[in-house]
Amino acid sequence: MEPCADQAAKRSEGPQMTGRRLFTCGAWVFALLMAGCGGKILYPRYYTLEFPAAPRSTATDPRLPATLAVRPFATPAYLRQGRIVYRQSAAEIGFYEYHRWAAEPAATVTSGMIEALRSSHLFSFVKPYDGQGQQDYLMSGRIEQLEEIDSAEGVRVAARLSAELLDLRTGATVWAGEAGETSEVGTRNVNSVVLEMSHAVQKSIDQLVASLNQQISVKSEVMR
Repeated sequence: MEPCADQAAKRSEGPQMTGRRLFTCGAWVFALLMAGCGGKILYPRYYTLEFPAAPRSTATDPRLPATLAVRPFATPAYLRQGRIVYRQSAAEIGFYEYHRWAAEPAATVTSGMIEALRSSHLFSFVKPYDGQGQQDYLMSGRIEQLEEIDSAEGVRVAARLSAELLDLRTGATVWAGEAGETSEVGTRNVNSVVLEMSHAVQKSIDQLVASLNQQISVKSEVMR
């Protein structure tokens, strides 16, 4: 399309184009449009990770009478492009051009972790980190992996998260964990890929919260 426009601009400086030349150029542009996108204009489609409501703990009192702030999860640079990532080999990363995130995965994962921690009653109060207030603990996390994996065997998704807990009174890291999940995609479309990504991330969050719960249980026994 652009080469044709450039040629038209150049010709306008010389003799006037004939009707036949205009027709030829227009037909060429139309053919390119039809061949390139099947006669359809493609628009981006947007997706978001979705997590079910976390089950509430039956405990009425927090396991640890302390407050916790959760920093926004960090991500590798390639996961901040706004486009859903796929991988066809270990060394090559691809991006869907027309399938994009409506919300940054880091923000969605951070919210999911906060909800899971609140539901677990591990702490007396859990809030997003805003640099204000005097919390007892600070959690930092990172999305290590969130992508579609294509192979001859089929389509899978992989999610992997890491997190650590800092005691703000002592400055010591009192817990660190990493969790990941890989699952098969039954239906080969992007909706199904994102759905399986949501499941994989939720399972990873649950594993991290369970690991933290175990660490808090050990600490509680020591303090008795």
